[in-house]
Amino acid sequence: MRIILASPEAKVWSARKHIPLGLGYLAAVLREGGHDVMLYDAAIEDVTVEYYIDLAEEQGKPYNLIGVTATTPLIQDAWEMAEVCKRRGLITVLGGPHLTIMPEESFQVPHDAYVDYAFKGEAEYSFLELVNTLEAGKEPGVIPGIHFKRGNEFIVSPESPMIPDLDSLPFPAHDLFKIDRYTNLQPLTDGLDTQARSFTILTSRGCPYKCTFCSKPVTGDTWRARSVESVVQEWKWLVNGLGATEIGVTDDIWNLKLPRAKELCRRLVEEGLNHVPWVTVHGMKVNHSDLELFQLMKAAGCLRVGFGVENGDEQMLRNVIRKGQTVDMVREAFKNAKAAGLQTMGFFIFGMPGDNEETMEKTIQLALDLDPKLANFLLAAPFPGTAMYDMIKDGGEIFADNWGDYAIHEQKARFKMNENYDSDLVLKKWREAYRRFYLYRPERVMEKMLMKENWTNLPNTFAQVKRFFIGNKDQHAVAEDAIGGSTKKAVLA
Repeated sequence: MRIILASPEAKVWSARKHIPLGLGYLAAVLREGGHDVMLYDAAIEDVTVEYYIDLAEEQGKPYNLIGVTATTPLIQDAWEMAEVCKRRGLITVLGGPHLTIMPEESFQVPHDAYVDYAFKGEAEYSFLELVNTLEAGKEPGVIPGIHFKRGNEFIVSPESPMIPDLDSLPFPAHDLFKIDRYTNLQPLTDGLDTQARSFTILTSRGCPYKCTFCSKPVTGDTWRARSVESVVQEWKWLVNGLGATEIGVTDDIWNLKLPRAKELCRRLVEEGLNHVPWVTVHGMKVNHSDLELFQLMKAAGCLRVGFGVENGDEQMLRNVIRKGQTVDMVREAFKNAKAAGLQTMGFFIFGMPGDNEETMEKTIQLALDLDPKLANFLLAAPFPGTAMYDMIKDGGEIFADNWGDYAIHEQKARFKMNENYDSDLVLKKWREAYRRFYLYRPERVMEKMLMKENWTNLPNTFAQVKRFFIGNKDQHAVAEDAIGGSTKKAVLA
């Protein structure tokens, strides 16, 4: 069967573009099963998916099925892509985080007219089973994780089980990505490099921690690690076979087991793979690190590490966010990483339930004290399936007109809790954090002024200045847009 695996475009980032690694895994399993697969990433394409459908038909080799992945902010785009492809005669399959949380939504009117199947959970092998069944001209039955309509009957299968042995999966189909169209991994820090060959790699899946803001519906709470040898072999392919210029480790928590993390670093040195720089794209857990790990990471070619700091208030970390770490642990991790010669990134969240002027001030001050190379200040977003979402639905109101408002890098107030929660204050302190970290310190201003693309792409530079430092009227909480309470919008019904 000829298959398109597609990812809608995330419009929040104007410059940064990363490969959708999950589709790479699906493509590898399907290809190993004898199917012809194309990857379509709307973020790097100049043409719509219909262009490739037309081209295949002209060549007499039409596509039969499209699989579209979707996070919550991109589900509307996924529905629109499915509608287009259904109209062109393709079988449509949706999957990813949003479908794992709310699969039934895609079979309600009007989506049921153009969504044929949806999957919950890790779907590599379930997807292959569906494709094999359809190619054989049979009706699918109870395939793990599958949801679909048969007439007026809604078929729901048990969630697809997590894959216990990740080494059993083939390496992602990195060779199918149009890698020359992607950017480097962190242009905000390194400057935009459109000539980079930047790949990502996943050394484990899942995370045992239960942060209240975190949504990990597909990979779950059970941490499963690939063997060090498997990771090293894929790393070799990326560096020696595909010419990677940098690599990003995208695990939720790659360093959960310190001995394994250290062994991987030693093996990268032994194999001579440490000449290609790599970064941890997502935040490492500070309480699973020590100085030796960071020294080994540096020797293995690591350039930069990110940490999920989240908040500067101990009570918020312990009782609201439930991060499983303390501020002292954060300080120790930053100190050790810097001592090893690594650049650091910090991720900070503003506007969690319980946040007030005092707690947010502590967060800003902690960011200034830690002084990472890059500070990412994010506004809390109550994703469905998180404890935070349930907390707010029970005791407050969620502000949004559609799922697109849940993009974590959108500068919007999304909810209110009670009379002690001030959503406008959250926006004020969030913007203040950016000003105090980047604008009010001469060395940071000079750093940005010396970045070439800030001058060669002035419209984007001005847009970012407005977004982070000035704001606009759309960023304020609007009571009549509330979802939840007595004014819940039908879109989230």
